[in-house]
Amino acid sequence: MREIKKTENKLVFEAEITENLANAIRRYANKIPVIAIDEVEISRNDSPLYDETVAHRIGLIPLKQGKKDAKLTLNVKKDGFVYSGEMEGDLEVVYKKIPITLLDKNQELELVAFTKAGTGDEHAKFSPGIISYRDVVEITMDKGCAEKVKKVIPEVEIKMKGNSALIIDNSEREVCDICEGICEKDGKEIEVKSTKDLVISVESFGQIKTNEIFKKAIEYLVKDLDEFAKKIK
Repeated sequence: MREIKKTENKLVFEAEITENLANAIRRYANKIPVIAIDEVEISRNDSPLYDETVAHRIGLIPLKQGKKDAKLTLNVKKDGFVYSGEMEGDLEVVYKKIPITLLDKNQELELVAFTKAGTGDEHAKFSPGIISYRDVVEITMDKGCAEKVKKVIPEVEIKMKGNSALIIDNSEREVCDICEGICEKDGKEIEVKSTKDLVISVESFGQIKTNEIFKKAIEYLVKDLDEFAKKIK
C-alpha cells in the first residue's frame, strides 16, 4: 500500500486489491451510521424558499458526530444570507458557511431541528463520504506522443526506452485517457496493460475522517460476511 495524497477530507492511495473487493468496500461506506438532521419544525419563514426546501437544505448540512438524538435551533432576523454556522444546539455543523436561504430587511427565519442516526442506504444525508477506485495501468507509447503528454501533465513520470516510452498511471490524476487521445490524434499505437493494483480515493463529507470511513466500511462488510457464513452452515 502506497499513500499518494492525504488532506483533511481526502485520502488517495495505491493498493493491491481486486476490483470486486474494492467495490464491496465502496458500497459498505453507506452502511456506516451517521448522525444528521431528520426533522425540522419551522415556526416562521419569511424567506423566498418554501418550508420544504429550507428543511431539505438543512437536512443535508454535515454535523460533527456526537449525541444521536440532538436538537438544534435557528432564530435569525437579518438582511442577507442565513448560514449553517448560525444554528445552535447539542451538535456543531462541520462547515459554517453553507448558505441556507436569503432574508430581506426585517424578515425572519425561526426553526427547531432534530437529529437521528441513519445510513446512506436510507438517505444521502446519512452518507459519510465517497469511495472510488480505478486500475493502475502501464502505458507503452511513442516517444513523441509521450513528450506531448509531458507538456499537458508536467508531473507525469516517463521512462524512455528507445523510441518508446513507459508511463505508470498510478497518481491521483488519471492520465490514460489523455495518452490515448494524443496517440489517436497522431496516428500512433498505444498499449495499455492493467496491473494488480488500484488507485483508491476516499472523500469525506466531514462527519468522519477518511481513514475511519475506509476502516469502518471494511468492519461492516466483514460483519455481514460472518453472519452470512453462520447462516449457510
